[in-house]
Amino acid sequence: MDLESYWIDKIKTPYIGDDGAIVQEKIYAMDAFWEGTHFKKEWMNIEQIAYKAFMVNLSDMVAMNAKTKYMLITVAFPKNIKKKIVKRLSCSFSTLAKEHDIEIIGGDTIGSNKLGIVITMIGESKNPLRRDTLNSGDILAYTGELGESKRDLERLFDGERIPDNSKFYRPILRKDFINAVTPWLSAGMDISDGLYCDTNKLLKANKLYMQELKVISSDIGDSGEEYEMLIAFNPKNLSRVKRIAKLTDTPLTIFAKVTEQKTEYYPCGSQHFN
Repeated sequence: MDLESYWIDKIKTPYIGDDGAIVQEKIYAMDAFWEGTHFKKEWMNIEQIAYKAFMVNLSDMVAMNAKTKYMLITVAFPKNIKKKIVKRLSCSFSTLAKEHDIEIIGGDTIGSNKLGIVITMIGESKNPLRRDTLNSGDILAYTGELGESKRDLERLFDGERIPDNSKFYRPILRKDFINAVTPWLSAGMDISDGLYCDTNKLLKANKLYMQELKVISSDIGDSGEEYEMLIAFNPKNLSRVKRIAKLTDTPLTIFAKVTEQKTEYYPCGSQHFN
């Protein structure tokens, strides 16, 4: 058991398991974005750091089919950070919150040797999309084109530059698609740890397996931080799902069918604490 799974096992709460926690009529989601773990300051300017930290968190709410209403921001500031950088970070978050109709209601600051950002988002959904409602016979599909995040991360490690519109900097969230298609889905989640690992999570949460319909290469399956959507739906809803994908300009790739028959899961190493 990796450290993340071990930690979650020790908490023992019924609210863990989805991209966000459903508590009464509210949905809560939180993610950390930390220098040296998720980014290097040489790779990104402060506006890009703010943008990705914000979108990584918003992705969880989109994956839950939730409307985000409030957010809290905690920032770990290095002691040598300049006030003009702090101001730019604050302005970036204020702009992003305004663009998405989210109210910033508080947070915290601490001193640190590295820049770190932790965001909590609070929202609501009349029809939340969950992970534990997968059915045998469902079709598995993913949105968008996968692989760019891993490819550009490797380029950054090699000292190369990547485009400012790279998905590594600017994840594409499928809010309109998920909002429209959720009534026709069985289950879903965002792809943060790579298609291989996240498909395994979805299947294991329901004690199910899959029959692969399309070979997924490691360049695609191991690409983490994509923030596209992994969805499942009954085959009878295929034409409707495809129609909604077309109307929302959402690329959709079908790659597997869910089964009760035991098969091998995808190869997946822990994406955390490396």
